[in-house]
Amino acid sequence: MREPCVTDVLVIGAGIAGLSAAVAAAAKLRVTVLTKAASSSESATRYAQGGVAAALSPADSPELHFEDTIQAGDGLCDPDAVRVLVHEGPDRVRDLIDWGLQFDTVNGELVFGREGAHRLHRVLHAHGDATGEMIQRTLVARARGLEPVALLKSHFTLKLLVHQGCCRGAYVADEESGDVVPILARATVLATGGLGRIYRSTTNPAVATGDGAALAYRAGAEMADLEFVQFHPTALMLPGAPPFLISEAVRGEGALLRGAGGERFMPKYHPMAELAPRDVVSRAILSELRRSGAETVFLDVTHLDAAFIRERFPTISKTCDSYGIDITRQPIPVHPSAHYSMGGAATDVWGRTSVPGLYACGEVACTGIHGANRLASNSLLEGLVFGHRAAHAILEEAPPLLHVAPARIDWHPARTDIEPTIRRLREVMWDNVGIARDAEGLRRALAALHELEPAAAAPSLDPRTAELRNMLTVGRLIAEAALVREESRGGHYRTDFPTHDDARWRRHILFVRGDTMVRERLSLG
Repeated sequence: MREPCVTDVLVIGAGIAGLSAAVAAAAKLRVTVLTKAASSSESATRYAQGGVAAALSPADSPELHFEDTIQAGDGLCDPDAVRVLVHEGPDRVRDLIDWGLQFDTVNGELVFGREGAHRLHRVLHAHGDATGEMIQRTLVARARGLEPVALLKSHFTLKLLVHQGCCRGAYVADEESGDVVPILARATVLATGGLGRIYRSTTNPAVATGDGAALAYRAGAEMADLEFVQFHPTALMLPGAPPFLISEAVRGEGALLRGAGGERFMPKYHPMAELAPRDVVSRAILSELRRSGAETVFLDVTHLDAAFIRERFPTISKTCDSYGIDITRQPIPVHPSAHYSMGGAATDVWGRTSVPGLYACGEVACTGIHGANRLASNSLLEGLVFGHRAAHAILEEAPPLLHVAPARIDWHPARTDIEPTIRRLREVMWDNVGIARDAEGLRRALAALHELEPAAAAPSLDPRTAELRNMLTVGRLIAEAALVREESRGGHYRTDFPTHDDARWRRHILFVRGDTMVRERLSLG
């Protein structure tokens, strides 16, 4: 183990939330940004096609954006956090424009798209369906241009360094050198993204294994709303092809969902039809598949202008072309896939967790914005707003650096093939803790996950085995939370409790290591 490194702010994760925090904190402090990926551009942000929602059009307002977000959240949004998001979001988007990001325009005016559960057009795009990649490039360039910011790739965080109840940094595996490096910091920001890779089918990149949620839980942070996992309704589903996100913006432009026989089915499930909230559309598709016995439904844009579709969705068009599907002539076979976690490390509106010195932002955090079901295109905005706010909280309150003596921790190359265990974990989660759940399946999942734990129980862990340990931890927490919540709400659907129960369950389930609590947020309306 190497001698400790020292920084003012340690940011774990290099997506939109982590880079936003790093850029803002660099105004006064030294910042070290870590990513376990081999590239500083690899994150879920890069793959975000849909865009970023912000009340910037003349027809829109923060109040309308607030109402749509609250409605989508199905009774569990924190109104204070949502107000912060919708009122500060436009300024954070203007920051990106000032730093050189060019959103799509017509005649010099910003173009706004519409997505599910938005009452009007408020979603900005860049290069059609490459919004996330353009934002990632802009933020990486901005961070690299700031002298106080160091970006370190191939650095896997094994454990948070907690001293006398406060987070003072982390133990990090430098995968290029093979060393474990303690990094001491005045403040630590978790911005590790999501956990979709614990499911068999997911739109998330390979790095989304729930590391930050597991790190926060083991450090003693409160974890909230973990039962709420959003499944994106439309991922490309073809034999031999990985699930590929077909953006909700495609439905926003007029695409229709059709069953195996070509019939349109969404109008019978929701008044907004194809633009219903994602949980509604995902369950509708699941219902149609069970009724028909088919493996996919179809997303149809063949009735729309072909030139417009190819220009508006170049990435989707090219990807489908590579699998032999011309989307202007053929419907796209789609199936729901795990996409986003509404739960995570519980924070206040400044990104503070319950562990002093530890902050969280982006998908790893639970600010209360999304409630039980995230409104489309609010995730990028959340990363911008709350990464920025976490940095400003740190600038105001970061304690002096303590030169603690880190305990020794080592890692070694993996001794066994853990891939079969990972595949089994993903099957268990998909079959039992997926779109539709019940008590029997959730108990079956918990038993199966317990049986898999020895594969990740070695005292000294290589990064891949540590990653498996993290996946098992968050999988167990999701299953336990889903078993506790005996109702259906947002992204959590129980076939044995298929309705809302506001009297008992309009509240949050929180986990702290060794304990489970059910409580209401004080600001919950």
